[in-house]
Amino acid sequence: MPAYQPPLRDLSFVLEEVLDVYTQFAKLPGFEDTTPDLGAAFLTEAGKFSEEVLAPLNRSGDEEGCHWSEDGVTAPSGFRDAYQQYVALGFPAFDQPTEFGGQGMPGVLGLAIREMLGTANWAWSMYPGLSHGCMHTIDEHGTPEQRATYLPKLVTGEWTGTMCLTESHCGTDLGMLRTKAEPRADGSYAITGTKIFISSGDHDMADNIVHVVLARLPDAPGGTKGISLFIVPKFLPAADGGVGARNGVACGSLEHKMGIHGNATCVMNFDGATGYLIGEENKGLNAMFTFMNAARIGTGQQGLAHAEFAFQNSLSYARERLQMRSLTGPKNADGPADPIIVHPDVRRMLLTQKAFAEGGRAFALYAGQLVDVARAHPEADERQRADDLLALLTPILKAFLTEVGFEAANHGLQCFGGHGYIAEWGMEQNVRDARISMLYEGTTGIQALDLLGRKVLGSRMKLLNALTDEIGAFCKQHARINSEARHQIKKLAELNKEWRKLTRKIGMTAMKDREIVGSASVDYLMYSGYVCVAYLFAKSSIAAQAGLDRGSDAGDEAFYTAKLQTAEFYYRRILPRTKTLAKTMLDDPKVLLQMGEGEFALGL
Repeated sequence: MPAYQPPLRDLSFVLEEVLDVYTQFAKLPGFEDTTPDLGAAFLTEAGKFSEEVLAPLNRSGDEEGCHWSEDGVTAPSGFRDAYQQYVALGFPAFDQPTEFGGQGMPGVLGLAIREMLGTANWAWSMYPGLSHGCMHTIDEHGTPEQRATYLPKLVTGEWTGTMCLTESHCGTDLGMLRTKAEPRADGSYAITGTKIFISSGDHDMADNIVHVVLARLPDAPGGTKGISLFIVPKFLPAADGGVGARNGVACGSLEHKMGIHGNATCVMNFDGATGYLIGEENKGLNAMFTFMNAARIGTGQQGLAHAEFAFQNSLSYARERLQMRSLTGPKNADGPADPIIVHPDVRRMLLTQKAFAEGGRAFALYAGQLVDVARAHPEADERQRADDLLALLTPILKAFLTEVGFEAANHGLQCFGGHGYIAEWGMEQNVRDARISMLYEGTTGIQALDLLGRKVLGSRMKLLNALTDEIGAFCKQHARINSEARHQIKKLAELNKEWRKLTRKIGMTAMKDREIVGSASVDYLMYSGYVCVAYLFAKSSIAAQAGLDRGSDAGDEAFYTAKLQTAEFYYRRILPRTKTLAKTMLDDPKVLLQMGEGEFALGL
């Protein structure tokens, strides 16, 4: 049976020793009293809940799935009780504003908590997970009345939230959406239309569900410039702040999916449902990006969650499974064969999973650290710098971590051999659950176009330079370090310069042939992801070496040594992938475009 153990030691290492978040908290108003002991206490409690309550529901939730009826959707057995425990523990309010009943804790710690929840049971974690984007959107763009009406219940977890964008005829191209919003005399709107693929769209886990919905006003301009954003609750709020009359929104059916069966992915029908405008008319897509960007960081975490789950379980299996003998002689002389962990190819797969999980964790928490700076730093220049870095990193984090997370999930299954294909071990579910992550919240291709077209070339490299300047300063600071990490710093500095050079070449080519942006974009994003994770691994190596130099007990020494060895593996066996990407991203787009549409089918 699959199992999950919270990586508390690695989380504390990244937070305290690599990112030094607690020193930063002292500079952020409202976070000054967040100490390592306080943070560790919350993480420990969240880890216990994830391991003991959520992980045992992961397989059963997948097998049972959700249940639809005309009265509504019911989550798998145990999910509602687990959610009530989660609410009672106060986790929904953890990093939410104190103004509305939140605990006001730093967002980076909230991300660490959500990683553990998601690794233990991704389908369950999506129910409360989507509420974060809903809360941020209402908090940033809602009226004072809207914030007072919805945020207290969302913050406590009594209500949950969703976002409703996609329609059957339009996915990414939201300018084609048809859902209508008709003004009413009382200032509300009648929302009519159908949305598909709505995660957590209906369920029995919370008292109310607050949908954030894109729709079009009667005389709105065509395309994305004519989209507005609305709050559409499942139940209209009552005067006392509780649940009132049922609104005209319902789940028409549940999608039949490859994975995440424990989460309700709904077709949502809006039949003259009462909605309330958020922000300005025809500016809804701008406001929705608040929700989408939060969701994209969360989806990036899904990649590392599946990598971590795969690694933990395939490592346990590889230690026990006996198969063949080591090429250098028996390592288990008293047994009929050696454990498969002695074989180099199995170690390749295990180390790849470990590297993507640990590198992804550092990457996600680095982004979380920037979120806190962007929201709370007292100096405007620092807030802007963090915001610029987040604009660049969000598409990389979402797409890269989900791509390599799926790769890691497949390696995990492969380590089990034929047993990995069998449901009882949990690895085939992990692969199925991981696959959606490269699709929703913007596919890898869409994230790549956003990165290269809008964020990098669109800013004339300003956003990229903010990161490469930071990496360059780090490399210069540690160029003469006397440790095993020295060659990592040298390689990182080389890649940092090459990153800028490649970008300039693509930009120059795009002036003559704009197709280069589309043909290069995914390779460019993956290259960017490998460099970003290399940066975090170099920082990890510096921190691990410092830990060894301080001297510590045997357990810590083994931990720090393993950190150095994992970073070394990443630099020597994974980072060279950038060489191929550097070549393919600059290749002539004609190789992709020269074949006519009819020629694709020749030979069939």
